[in-house]
Amino acid sequence: MALELIDITKRAGAEVHIHPTSLVLHEGSFNVLLGTTLSGKTTLMQIMAGIQRPTSGSILFRGKDVTGVAVQQRNVSMVYQQFINYPNFSVYDNIASPLRVGRMSSSEVEKRVMAAADLLRLKPMLKRRPSELSGGQQQRTAIARAIVKDSDLILLDEPLANLDYKLREELRDELPKLFAGRNAIVVYATTEPSEALLFGGNTATLHEGRITQFGPTASTYRAPKDLLTAQVFSDPPMNTAPVEKRGDRIMIFGDRSWPVGTAASKLPDGHYMLGLRPHHVTPNSMSAVSGKVEGRVLVTELSGSESVIHLDVGGTTWVSLSHGIHPLEVGSQARLHADVDRALFFTPSGERVS
Repeated sequence: MALELIDITKRAGAEVHIHPTSLVLHEGSFNVLLGTTLSGKTTLMQIMAGIQRPTSGSILFRGKDVTGVAVQQRNVSMVYQQFINYPNFSVYDNIASPLRVGRMSSSEVEKRVMAAADLLRLKPMLKRRPSELSGGQQQRTAIARAIVKDSDLILLDEPLANLDYKLREELRDELPKLFAGRNAIVVYATTEPSEALLFGGNTATLHEGRITQFGPTASTYRAPKDLLTAQVFSDPPMNTAPVEKRGDRIMIFGDRSWPVGTAASKLPDGHYMLGLRPHHVTPNSMSAVSGKVEGRVLVTELSGSESVIHLDVGGTTWVSLSHGIHPLEVGSQARLHADVDRALFFTPSGERVS
């Protein structure tokens, strides 16, 4: 069983929301759509579900063309960031509603509803109506309704965004396990690279209505094929700078010279774009091959275990993410260390070369 998107597009007047896209999602797979707000994630999911029809192209499910088949005629579940529940139903009845539509036995309905309610911490609220719930409880009810149904396709559009931190972390760990034993195709949309990495499976990176790369999540993260993919898969934003390789040195920031490191050692001399993820730029040197990043501190964000430092480096903002507390004063000059061996190199037009 597979869901195939074949050269689909979506336009609204002169605006292109989805550029020509082909994608194959297999039975039993967990797939992440990763991209910023307005990158096309929701539109793509609605096309998969049959809520929207593509402007061109076709959609196949189990080899059958379902391009014009409405969502009501498909075995699909979808959960949005903004919860949607039946206001006159209890929480129990909301969760049970898709099972009753399918005329499932009362005993099986009871079993499935209680299992979903237990997972989503909803057992004490089963007799309440949505108006008596908090926003987070209402979203949990919507998620439970999607989980309880044996759908062929389960679409989750940033479903954890409105939940409290503790529950969000618990569900991030539980969701992939919950779907692991099913034959459904699961598609999960998020703006957070860390969420994609936690879920694993496959990830498609989206930018302005285009899928820039699709494959196993770890591979997409570690081996982005271009700068756009690397930027989509980096939070805080990836640090970039134009560089010139000269023999065993890299010229960066105008007059700064770095050792070439292993990442670029085999590249021919010439001009490139360098990319470094924020956790490879730190106050303390973490590598034998490091380059200096000096500039004025713009912002320092401190949490209980990490520090995020924004630095003005010759008119360009670079970001450092490091363990521990590093209370650098805003406006002061600071020196950070870049792990040159972890650098990614791209052509000036953005193709990955190392």
